[in-house]
Amino acid sequence: MRRLKVVCPHDCPDTCVMTVDVEDGRAVAIGGDPDHRFTQGFLCAKVNHYLERVYSPDRILQPLKRTGKKGEGKFAPIGWDEALDTIASRFRQVIAEHGPQAILPYSYAGNMGLLSYGSMDRRFFNALGASLLDRTICASAGAAGLKATVGKSIGFDPEAVVNARFIVAWGANIVSSNVHLWPFIEEARRRGARFVTVDPYRSRTAEKADAHLALLPGTDAALALAVMHVIFRDGLEDDDYIAKHTNGVEALKERAREWAPERAAQVTALPAAEIEAFAHEYATTQPSAIRVNYGLNRHAGAGAAVRTISSLPALTGAWRHPGGGLLLSTSGTFPVDSEALERPDLIPPGTRMLNMSQLGRILLDPALDPPVKALFVYNSNPAAVAPEQEQVQKGLGREDLFTVVHDLFLTDTADFADVVLPATTTLEHYDIHKAYGHLHLGLSRPAIAPLGESKPNTELFRLLAQRMGLTHASLSESDEEMARHALKWDHPHLDGISFERLEREGSVRLNVADPFAPFANGGFPTPSGKCELFADYVPPREGPTSNPERARTYPLAFISPPAHHFLNSTFSAQPTFVRRESGPSLTLHPDDAGPRRIQDGALVRTFNDRGSFLAQARVSDAARPGVVVGLSIWWAKSCPGGRNANAVTSQELTDMGGGATFYDALVEVEPA
Repeated sequence: MRRLKVVCPHDCPDTCVMTVDVEDGRAVAIGGDPDHRFTQGFLCAKVNHYLERVYSPDRILQPLKRTGKKGEGKFAPIGWDEALDTIASRFRQVIAEHGPQAILPYSYAGNMGLLSYGSMDRRFFNALGASLLDRTICASAGAAGLKATVGKSIGFDPEAVVNARFIVAWGANIVSSNVHLWPFIEEARRRGARFVTVDPYRSRTAEKADAHLALLPGTDAALALAVMHVIFRDGLEDDDYIAKHTNGVEALKERAREWAPERAAQVTALPAAEIEAFAHEYATTQPSAIRVNYGLNRHAGAGAAVRTISSLPALTGAWRHPGGGLLLSTSGTFPVDSEALERPDLIPPGTRMLNMSQLGRILLDPALDPPVKALFVYNSNPAAVAPEQEQVQKGLGREDLFTVVHDLFLTDTADFADVVLPATTTLEHYDIHKAYGHLHLGLSRPAIAPLGESKPNTELFRLLAQRMGLTHASLSESDEEMARHALKWDHPHLDGISFERLEREGSVRLNVADPFAPFANGGFPTPSGKCELFADYVPPREGPTSNPERARTYPLAFISPPAHHFLNSTFSAQPTFVRRESGPSLTLHPDDAGPRRIQDGALVRTFNDRGSFLAQARVSDAARPGVVVGLSIWWAKSCPGGRNANAVTSQELTDMGGGATFYDALVEVEPA
């Protein structure tokens, strides 16, 4: 028996270090590393059952070729040589007829390791001259808003939040999506902190809060503007911090003057008195910490919302204190050398970029020149996760589209593939990991040999480069060679940390203060060196108050946050979690269920002009009146009718960052 350590690769802020017990080459137990300061010896409800995933009888363990119609999911096994030869042959054919930009890679964060997420794959497609993919489907709007305000994705030290005395989870379901932050919040509460959630839905986190502000989706910036109004009206700002470390305060005051709590109440559907009380408590209780998450960056005004909320800590001087300020992501604290990993210098001049959040339009656009004729999907499942699902599936069903999927399971997307390739889990490959919810680097070595004929992303794209006759030296680098180049080792945050030390210790905290208060004395990584204050409210495209004409036909705002046991679509077919979630559901308030004659447990149809899906009604005041909640993301083929929540979501983009607007949708609901 050996006990080894690997890093959890999934799209979660916690990036846990896991212990794996291996006996006779087989992993027999898994747990959280008790020596890791953030993991603290436990794993989330999902990864606790990770070995079920690794050894699932449903895992793809050899290459497959399609034998049925697209979407049927009928395949026959083939060898790797035949699979690679088929892909290379079809790619050459597409390039000869339409040029290399008719090939489109499609990937996101199914694996967050720096090598698995973006290294040899980017080099391969860059050298090939394929279309570039704008990876926007989750975080781009919030990242753009935060960068415009504070300069980078840097926030308060999550471990230091124990020092905060007023904590806000704003669009953040910490208990389900960031569970390793929760013990630090609980410790802060034991020390006297108050904890408030801002969320249209009474999530597991909201249930534990001291107060819950259940605003309408997409109205977060209106609430933040009202908080600013109260701060300036009542003289609660930190004039010294503002004068020394910010730009734009006078314009901000003018904007905030227009947003009295009474006006914000009309937009957010929160009582004005509740807004007033929240603003006063936030401004007068220090240290204050806002944990903002990507739930509020999925509507038309997402970038402006994050910019506006990100200005609040500078107004109150919350950044002065360890554990104070705001946290969206810690990823900008890690000096990753993306250029060394991805080699953008290999991209031919004039190569186009296509936005992944509009895949349905891209695949069906008759004017796109050249059209996409080959699609290579890895680290993602667009048939389940991309918006406006009916268009996506129609595009994937094109007989003239050659599709390759590299995955562990026959996902919704894999059912449409011409060739399916078996992928490895984090227990089976080498990688290096940053985090976006803490400050520790991690290095992950394989704990077991790859199952069957599965291969990691890096090896797959090295083999494809050889098959395509691409000879650039970077296309043959080993995983360890790429890992050595993955970080800017001369950066101050890595002072005293070498690649050899990371290999030796496995996990190392960045060389920053402990606790880390990044902007206690200003020093924002913006061009001016100051926090660029900003405030604006961009209303949802589809909101009951912002789009009353559409709301007459589709009167209910729809959001689809993650179910507790799912992570995007990653765990959505694992039998343990399917049983625990019990099936696709739609939560609606009794005030909305009654007039529609919808009873708890009944099958309902949620629809708009983009599509519809079926789910079981949960009549509960966990959803605020006027809002319905479809916990997600179920595989579409696991849903009655073969459609999930993304049947009704839109391909329209956010105001900044070109992000997806999943939570900007109006629907109607009726008994099925």
